[in-house]
Parts: sequence; C-alpha cells; structure tokens
Amino acid sequence: MTRAALLLLVAAAFLLFGAAALQPSFENAAARYGFTHSFPNGGPTESQPTKKYIIETTGSGVGWIDYDNDGYLDAVLLSGDGGTSRLYHNETGRKLRDVSAETGFFTSGWAQGICAGDTDNDGFTDFVVTHWGSSTLFHNQASRRFRRIELPTGPNRYNTGCAFIDYDRDGDLDLVISNYLRFDYSSVPLPGANPYCFYRNLAVNCGPRGLDFDRNILLRNDGGLKFTDVSAASGIAGPNRNYALGVLTGDFDGDGWTDIFIACDQTPSLLYINQRHGTFVEEGLLRGAALDEHGKALSGMGAAAGDADGDGWLDIFRTNFSDEYSTLYRNRGNGEFEDATVAAGLSANTHYVGWGTGFLDFDNDGWKDLLLVNGHVFPEADRLPGPVRFRQRSILYRNIGKGRFADVSSATGPGIAEPRVARGAAFGDFDNDGAVDILVNNQNEPPSLLRLQKPAPSNWIILKLEGRHSNRSALGAKVSVTANGRTQIDEVRSGGSYLSQNDLRLHFGLGSSPQAERIEVLWPSGKKQLLLGVRGGRVLLVAEPDDR
Repeated sequence: MTRAALLLLVAAAFLLFGAAALQPSFENAAARYGFTHSFPNGGPTESQPTKKYIIETTGSGVGWIDYDNDGYLDAVLLSGDGGTSRLYHNETGRKLRDVSAETGFFTSGWAQGICAGDTDNDGFTDFVVTHWGSSTLFHNQASRRFRRIELPTGPNRYNTGCAFIDYDRDGDLDLVISNYLRFDYSSVPLPGANPYCFYRNLAVNCGPRGLDFDRNILLRNDGGLKFTDVSAASGIAGPNRNYALGVLTGDFDGDGWTDIFIACDQTPSLLYINQRHGTFVEEGLLRGAALDEHGKALSGMGAAAGDADGDGWLDIFRTNFSDEYSTLYRNRGNGEFEDATVAAGLSANTHYVGWGTGFLDFDNDGWKDLLLVNGHVFPEADRLPGPVRFRQRSILYRNIGKGRFADVSSATGPGIAEPRVARGAAFGDFDNDGAVDILVNNQNEPPSLLRLQKPAPSNWIILKLEGRHSNRSALGAKVSVTANGRTQIDEVRSGGSYLSQNDLRLHFGLGSSPQAERIEVLWPSGKKQLLLGVRGGRVLLVAEPDDR
C-alpha cells in the first residue's frame, strides 16, 4: 500500500469512527462528592421482597437549589417513609456537605416532590416538599435556616409534582400541585386482590386503576407567605379523573402567559391553557398533548420542555411505562402539538419505565439532547423472562439536528450504563464548569451524580435571571440566544422532570462560537431586554431593567 493510500485510509477511518472516539463519557461521581446516604422507599427488603402498596413506587424527587446565593448549586434529596430527606451545601464545587440539621430542614413520611422559587421576593430561594398527607413550604431565612409553613392542601392528599408559577403576573409566585390518587392503608387492596393487582400474571401492588381519583391544586399567593386554594375557581380542579404525577410549566402557546402540563398515569395527560384573567381551560385532547398518535392514554410520569427541532417553539417530552415508548410532542406553533416520537427516532426503547427527564446540551453544540432515568415499579419483574428488569439503565439521546435524535447510551460512559431503580432527576451545573450535571434519586440506595469525565470542548454560557418588576426568581421569563447563526430558546421554570427541581439558571451551548451574538429576554412584566456580543464561558447575572 502506498503512503498516499494509507493516508486516505486513515482519513476515512477518522470520518467513520472519529465521532465515537470523541464521544463524551459520563461517570457516577456521587460518592466522591459526598452523596453516600440511601433514601428508602419501601421494598424490596429481606423481610419484604415486594412493594406491597403503590405509595412505595412513586417517590422521590431531587433538587438543585442555590439557597445561600454563593453561586453554587446546593442539593435537596427526598426520602420515603423510614428515611431522612437531606439538604447538602455545595462547597464551591469540591464537595457537598449535609447541612440538614444546622439549617432546620427535616421531613418525615412519604416525601414525593420538590419545587423552588422566591415566594416573598426577598432574594432567597424557598422550596416546597410534597408528601402523601401534606405539602410544606420551607421558607428561606436569609440562608441561615428554613422555617416550615404547612400549606392548605387538605389532609391525606397524595401530593406529587409541584411548580411555582406567576399565573396572574402580579409578581408573586403561586403554586400548582398535582395529586395522584386517593390512598389509605385501611382501604387499599393487597397484591393479587383484584384484576388491577397483577402484572403479567404476577400478583403485585394495586393501582392506579381501581383506586379513586383526586383533583389538582392551585394555591394563590396572597402575600405575607399566605396562600388561598383557588383550584375550583381557576379551573385547575377539573377534570378530576386523571392520575396526575409530573408538573411542567411553560408558555406553550406563545401568548406571554404561563400554561401547565401534567403527565398522567394510565389516563390522558393534561394541558391547562392560561386564559389571562386568573383561569385555565384544560385542552390537552384538543391540542394533541394528551394521548399518543394512536389515541391511547399512556402511563405518563415525568415531563420536560425544550425546543427539540430549533423552530422557536417549546416541545414536550414525557416518560412512560414499559411496553410503551416515551413521547415527544412537537409544538407545531401556538400550542398545537403532534406526536413526533417515531419521526424523531425515539420509539425504539420500550423495555424501560421512565421517570426523571430533561433536555440538556451535554456536548454544548447548540442542540438540546435528551436524558431519561429509569426503574421498574415491580420487583417481581426480575422473575419474568425477557429484557424487562427492576433495575434499569439510563437512556441518553443526542440531538443530531432538526428534531431527530440518536441513542448514544451505550457509548457515553459507565454512569449512563449503571442499572438503578431511579425516580427524580435534576439538571444543573453544580461546579460551574460549563457541563450540565444530573443528580438522580435512586430508591433504597445512594443517589447518582452523572457528570462528564472531561468537559465538552465546545463553548457555553449560563444565564442567571433576576426579576425586579417581575417575580424575583424570574419564573416565566423567556430567553433566546443567538450564536453560530442559530437561535435557541428556553424559559425559567420551577419544577419539571419527575417531581424534581432543575437549576433555575439557563444553560446554552454555543458550539464553536466564543460569544453569544444576541441575548433577548422577555420578562413576565412585559419588559424586553437585549444584550449584544456577550462573552461565553461564564455564568452571567442578567437583572431586569428598572425602567419600564
């Protein structure tokens, strides 16, 4: 072989295999950074090899929250009954230290979800923890301690997902909470008691089918840390025949008012469209975001919003049960959706039970990728033939442009490949190195911290928005970033994923560009802001202008 031919062969090999060689690799770095405690959520144990009740299957969430305003994300991990939820302080990206006792953060019972926002606009982020039985606001006392405030959600509610939202644009954060079903130990049947208590002919915990529905909740912020239940008056209380789990907010129809999507289990998912005068109308079926392309209600758990195809509209991704594929609803404009799962290349993985999920640009190329974490609800799955198992790996999809994805799970490191019984997943850059890290709450074992072993080579920018006339957390603010001739969009939101809280800051990959050519912000107040020639590779504070 001549030297020229050899060079041509090497060049061809690089074109074929170079991308795989440069593929980013995720590791599970949880233990190294201080996440060593387990978070129980019922069986299986030696004394209880199964999950006897449905309450053991759904929790719990996790959150990235900068509670002390030092510029580094702290972590909240929730636990089921018999465990302790914990708050970890971020020691400038080097370690996360348990500060639960010194900050007064404590919960007991079946913790489910978490969502964050500055409820009194004092400059410190508060958060809510939902439970079976109650929901609690942890009011941030200037980063020193948290004060517990019980919310008016009613007794013995199966509160699951939550999100702060300024639905009436008065500058105060209101709160939406989903409710899964009505659960009571004294009345719920035991495994195998009726047809809703079997999975592939194996007796398992009962539900959700066969158990009573409950309604969703909207609490209006009246100031002074006081909330009023306006669920019925606002329209959020109906319909009330849906098993509601993950809550996702976004201005899906582009009218400047925040809407609400709720992923529902074995019933149509819900899309509440904001009517701009304090009420919502549920239009999931009318707008194509309730069912799959065949008109079937799937087992929705988690949900995420992002512009998957770069057309300037927020799409919705929802995780589902095994024997189903997770669903991508493409926003065709003005909040009209279509099931684009098959066309996007996302329909092959049907052996997984999906929970936490998020759009993230893990390689900073300017296209939003997708991650979902998985884990079955029935330990009995391990007794069945075939590929469905109780512990399941994560799935990572790379966005290859214009709304199409490629499954790169097998080539992106040991962290993605680890089988877990995962639930909540929160997305954020905890060490400010420009790479999005994912904190995952695993049932009955320590969490996972999925981080890139080497930062992505492309450029990036993180925007921390701070409202003045708008709510201080800037929830509902819409941002567009232009770099390399492409414009990306995102919104600041509370809640999302599965019962979890992502970083309130917004991360954008810039590809090969060292700067963002344009950054445009539309604040909830209606104020528009333009920044030009913004250097990348940093976290930038963007404050709402004082002038109107």
